[in-house]
Amino acid sequence: MLVLSIGVVLFLGTHLVPSAPGVRQRIIDRIGFNPYRGLFSLASLAGLVLIIVGKGHAPVDPLWVPRNWGFTTAVALMPLAFIFLVASYLPTNLKRVVRHPMLIGVALWAGLHLLCNGDVASLILFGGFLAFSVFDIVSANLRGAKRADTPVPWWRDLIPIVGGVLVYFVFLHYHGSLFGRTVLPYWNAVFS
Repeated sequence: MLVLSIGVVLFLGTHLVPSAPGVRQRIIDRIGFNPYRGLFSLASLAGLVLIIVGKGHAPVDPLWVPRNWGFTTAVALMPLAFIFLVASYLPTNLKRVVRHPMLIGVALWAGLHLLCNGDVASLILFGGFLAFSVFDIVSANLRGAKRADTPVPWWRDLIPIVGGVLVYFVFLHYHGSLFGRTVLPYWNAVFS
């Protein structure tokens, strides 16, 4: 559990630095932009590795019993999380509606996974990412984050929808081998 906790703190802490522009700029002024990017990337990667290893070895200490509706809701709504994540990297009209598609996608991913996992390690992982996403959305809005104002052709909005759904199905299919918990029985329960 300690490795997971350190990984979450390192990964999310690294990603909090840009939300404090003064701190970020002082680091850049001291070591330079490219070394800052390198350290940011290395710290993020180290945090991610610790999260993966830590979650894989964490004991399952239950806090609550997830309800079946939580699994059903997660299976049904997870495509939205992937659509938001894919849309964050592309010019789409979605960015004219929402300011932070990546953070909304992460918040959805984390919140939906909390509905399905009632153990301490999951609370640390998914609760940490959910809290980070909400904090970062509020922080970015307070710093003046704006929605995109340039319209793009409507067909570009199809790319994150199709891409997000395809990525979702890949994760759905390989979830058991990647993360040790198969999702397909819940998929069958939702759509049968």
